[in-house]
Amino acid sequence: MTLSSLTLALMVGSAHFWTVISQSKIKKVEEQDVILPCQHRFGHLVTKNLDIEWLLQNSEPNQKVVITYTSGSVYENVSAMQRGRISFAADYLMGDASIKISSLLATDSGLYTCKVKNAGEYDWKPAINLVVLVKPSKPKCWIQGKLLQGNDIKLQCRSEKGTEPIHYKWEHLLDVDGHQTKLQSHSHIDSRTPEMLLLRNLSHTKAGVYQCSAMNEAGQETCFVNITIMYAKDPGIIAGAIIGVILGLLIFLVVWFTLYRKAKHKHEEEEQPNEIREDAEAPKAKLCSTHSSVGTGSTQSGSCSVKSIRSGTPYSQQPRTLSAKEDKMPIPCTLTEEVKVNKNGPTQAHMKRMGAVPVMIPAQTRAFQTV
Repeated sequence: MTLSSLTLALMVGSAHFWTVISQSKIKKVEEQDVILPCQHRFGHLVTKNLDIEWLLQNSEPNQKVVITYTSGSVYENVSAMQRGRISFAADYLMGDASIKISSLLATDSGLYTCKVKNAGEYDWKPAINLVVLVKPSKPKCWIQGKLLQGNDIKLQCRSEKGTEPIHYKWEHLLDVDGHQTKLQSHSHIDSRTPEMLLLRNLSHTKAGVYQCSAMNEAGQETCFVNITIMYAKDPGIIAGAIIGVILGLLIFLVVWFTLYRKAKHKHEEEEQPNEIREDAEAPKAKLCSTHSSVGTGSTQSGSCSVKSIRSGTPYSQQPRTLSAKEDKMPIPCTLTEEVKVNKNGPTQAHMKRMGAVPVMIPAQTRAFQTV
């Protein structure tokens, strides 16, 4: 009994080893269709005793039936996960029990085994390893760091879904002028984190459009990022500009103040003579002399001289000859200074008739006049 059990175990182990070694692999991309082949040797026999069964071994510990034919009926909706998507692909009664799975999902991956039995005889087929590949989802690109000249930044790229391994590749597509270019050799890509690109010491040559490609066996997706470098202004230049503006303003104020003082001084010099003429004009003295014929009282000719002192210098006004009309009119004279009359001048009575105001002359003054 012990020997029989050991022999059976060895046979089962050998069969399992043969199944694993002989299994084939089929790779398909998600949402595609696949046909899993199964050719059996019972097609020429009576089919009423024919049984066909497809089993799936996936991440779950136990195998489960996905489709079967028994007692003349087909049962396709055995698995809720594949319901409506699995069916026999050929004439299973004539020796072809292949199945078709439509619109593959990632959960369809696993080991598929075709088991055919007729009247107690089995026809085991090698297991088929179905691998459903999921194309990388569209990656997301982003920048870590500030886009300032001289800075170091990191370009990140990541796909949320996809069959591993997913490979990432960074490319520098276009420069700032729109010309095609290549990634510079000093750009750093770590093999442990290929989804990250390190750009050191940003400069004009590193600006432009970068592309990240996420790829696996199922295909690839890309994303783009645009690097626009902002040039930081040197603090020394800024300080110099501010100082220059301040100095320019000070020079302008000094020039303006100087011109203002000159204009004001010139205006004062122009107004000073007018003020002297109006406010500081020296008193005037008019000396009038009239020659008339004795007895008639008519004035034949006369002259009037005005003496004035302007700016401390006396000057005399030229006498003018009276016209005939003016000769007949009396000549008013206001005596504000001492009037000197020579011996041939008019008498005091004559001056009264002319409207003159008599002035008292001190004796001492008269003494000087008679000398």
